[in-house]
Amino acid sequence: MKSIIKIISLSIVITVASSCSSEKITEYRGKVKYETISVSTKLAGRIGKIYVNEGQTVKKGDTLAYIDIPEVNAKMMQAEGAITSAKGQLNMAYKGATAEQLDQINGKVTAGKAQLNFAQESYNRLENMYKDSLVTLQQFDEVKMKRDMAKAQVNSLEAKLKEVSNRARVEQIDQARGQLDRAIGAKEEVLSAASEKYLIAPANMSIESISLQEGELLTPGFTLFNGYKTNSVYFRFTIPESKIYDFKVGKKLLLVNPYTKQETKGEIISIKQLAAYADITSTAPLYDLSESIYELKVVRTSNDGIDQSFFLNATMLIKQ
Repeated sequence: MKSIIKIISLSIVITVASSCSSEKITEYRGKVKYETISVSTKLAGRIGKIYVNEGQTVKKGDTLAYIDIPEVNAKMMQAEGAITSAKGQLNMAYKGATAEQLDQINGKVTAGKAQLNFAQESYNRLENMYKDSLVTLQQFDEVKMKRDMAKAQVNSLEAKLKEVSNRARVEQIDQARGQLDRAIGAKEEVLSAASEKYLIAPANMSIESISLQEGELLTPGFTLFNGYKTNSVYFRFTIPESKIYDFKVGKKLLLVNPYTKQETKGEIISIKQLAAYADITSTAPLYDLSESIYELKVVRTSNDGIDQSFFLNATMLIKQ
């Protein structure tokens, strides 16, 4: 009786072994991975509202959070004022002086000419008196000097009138235009800062972690949301140095989920050496710890019309 039982047991073992040999699964264990993505801000502010939760899937362009940045409104008012002032300067440079300014200068020119006429008449009188030796040379020179000064003043006022009657010099126009461009640039900078009030999802992604809560201060460059891009699944396998020569970039692989038994076709797109043992993705390494370890990055090549679900860090095996 015992011998019959042993024979039956041996037959079962042989049958199981033969069935396993037809669908051999290697010792290479890998993990499901997704391309990670981080969302941060360029400006400091206080978190006013968070619109998503951890584990939530969002689409590209969805609003993730609102950041309160009070300085933006004040800077916008300053930029608008600078633009208004610069536009006024440029218009004045193009159009020249106003009518009131022209009237003022014309009045000064008229007064200057009147003084020049009076000085010229005084000069003519004293010139005749000097010829008759009725005045001294010093008195005659003083009148001559007053006439020359009045003439110089009139020439100066006429030149000023001509300048303001025409447009400003090219250099002044360029200067005014430069001030306007600088003011517009400052406004654009403020508008860019204003857009940073809202943190927007840069791609279709799943929110994995949220670093801060509402009311807390968010500093520039600090990552508020961590997650991974949906539809960016790949598989990561760690291979010891003694086995790495069995693989090469472009090689086709057949992967299997050990729990659902679903199979997935894949292709190796990169092979790189890992720098540390802690990076190894394996629950039971079957190699010498002195060996170098390499990483295979495998992407899907076809889903064979089967809708498969892949969870982050789920186990995958290579089937041969």
